[in-house]
Amino acid sequence: MPSMCRSLVLVSFLVAGPLHAATPAPPQTPDSYAQPGQRVSIAPGRTLNLRCSGKGPRTVLLEAGGNADSATWFRVQPLLADKATVCAYDRAGYGFSDEGPTPRSLQADVDDLHALVTTAKLRKPLVLVGHSLGSNIVRRYAQQHPDEVAGLVLVDPPEQGADAQLPAAWKQQGEAGRAQRDAFLDACLKAAEAATLDKAEGPLASCLRAPPPWQSTVVAAATRAYKLKPPYWRTLRSELDGNTAVFAEPVPPDETYGATPIVVLTAPNDFPGVPDDVRKAMQTAREQTHTRLAASSTRAQRIAVPDTTHDIQLDQPQAVADAGAAVLEASR
Repeated sequence: MPSMCRSLVLVSFLVAGPLHAATPAPPQTPDSYAQPGQRVSIAPGRTLNLRCSGKGPRTVLLEAGGNADSATWFRVQPLLADKATVCAYDRAGYGFSDEGPTPRSLQADVDDLHALVTTAKLRKPLVLVGHSLGSNIVRRYAQQHPDEVAGLVLVDPPEQGADAQLPAAWKQQGEAGRAQRDAFLDACLKAAEAATLDKAEGPLASCLRAPPPWQSTVVAAATRAYKLKPPYWRTLRSELDGNTAVFAEPVPPDETYGATPIVVLTAPNDFPGVPDDVRKAMQTAREQTHTRLAASSTRAQRIAVPDTTHDIQLDQPQAVADAGAAVLEASR
C-alpha cells in the first residue's frame, strides 16, 4: 500500500481520539481476584484459570507479561467490557492455574493458549492484547493461527536483538548476573519445597516482595499464598531461561501480518543507571524492535504513551483500552 494511503487508513481507525469508557478503571484490585474465575481443563490433570467479563459477539483476550497473572489487567478489562467479551487468564504455574510441563518456552505458552481458546470455546477471530513478554506470545500465536486472530495490540514489547550491540564487558556482567539470578531463584525454590519460605530471613526474605499499592489486602494475601509454593518458582525460573534466546534475536525482517490491524504502544524508557554506551545500545534495539513491529502490517501504527512506566496497563489503562477498541472497530 502506498505510504499516503496507508496513513489515511491509520488515521481513520487509530487516531480518531480517545474513546469514552462506560466503566472507570478501579484504583485497587477487586477482591474477586483472590479467588479463581473459571477453571478450564486443557489437558488431563491441568487447568488454566480464565476470567471473562462483558458481552458481545467479539472477544478480546489479554496476555500478561513475564512473572504476572490475570490481575495485571484489572484496570483495562472493565474499560473494554461494554464493547466485547474480554478475557484474561493465568498462564501455567501462575495465579490459580496448574503448573505446566517444563521448559516454559514461548511455544509452550502458545500451545497452552490455543488449547484454552479451543476448550473454552472463545469466539474467534480474537483481538489479542499482549504486554511485554505477552506481546511475543500473541505475535507467535498470530503467526501460527492467523485465521483465529483479527488484530493485535502490543503493549510496550521488550527490546530484541540488544545483545549484538552491547559492549563485551557488559555482556560478561550480564551472564554473571543471570547466574546469580538463577542461584537466587533456586534458593527460593528450595525454601518453598521445604515450606520455610514464609519465614525466610536474610537474602531469602527478598524472595517475596512487598505487595504493590494497587493490590487490595485480600488479593495480596492470595498472591503471596501461591508464591509460597514450588510451582511458582519452577515456572518463573523456566520462563526466564526459556525466553532468553527469543529476546537475544532481533525481530525477523520477514515477520509480517498482512493487513491485520496492529497497534504498538511505546512507553518512555531511558534505561537509567546504566553506562552511556549500554543505554545507547538498549535504546537502539528498542527503537528497532518497535519500528519493525509497526511495519509488520499494512494497517499498523506505533503510539507513544507519555507519563507511564513499562506497565502501561496499570499506569495508563485507557490508552490500552482505546487501542483495543480501535482494533476491534478496524477488524470488523
